[in-house]
Amino acid sequence: MTNTNIVKTLGLIGLFTLTACATNTQAKSLSPQAKDAVLAALDDEYKAQSLYKVILTKHGDVRPFSNIINAEKRHSDMLIKLLKTYGQAVPENPYENGAKPKLIAPATLLEACQISVAAEIENVALYDDQLLSATSNYSDITDVMTRLRNASEERHLPAFQRCVSRGGTMGQGKGKGHGQGRGQY
Repeated sequence: MTNTNIVKTLGLIGLFTLTACATNTQAKSLSPQAKDAVLAALDDEYKAQSLYKVILTKHGDVRPFSNIINAEKRHSDMLIKLLKTYGQAVPENPYENGAKPKLIAPATLLEACQISVAAEIENVALYDDQLLSATSNYSDITDVMTRLRNASEERHLPAFQRCVSRGGTMGQGKGKGHGQGRGQY
């Protein structure tokens, strides 16, 4: 290979590298709608964590709240990771820092479970009606949001419904492993 061909080849490699880098940078941009959707999902996770925290403070270390609060923390961590991936600022929990009104624990565990059933139903609707469509051009975000939506519908909602069906009394033991940090959402 002649020196001229080597220079041309290296030039093409450099151009390809620059093009790939530019493409990767463009792929990291986030539309305003997608950003708002991720922030709305994070706000919902923050709200759930704060609600379950005040419930646990008032009523003690009771299931399903003690398990699901940990899942909500993992959910918010997943959304925070997405925000960081796209170079976005990560807001603090507004229910903890005073930016939004502090949440108050319901008087009874039954009431807490009833409120939580309604919250999980609203959460699924939020993903179905707004968030998933706003992020459909971002497969990584859509994947996370689908997982979070499904966790609400398939894990959290049934746990709170069981709590309601038992009149607010908790089951025995640690549960069936859901929400125990074993890769569950």
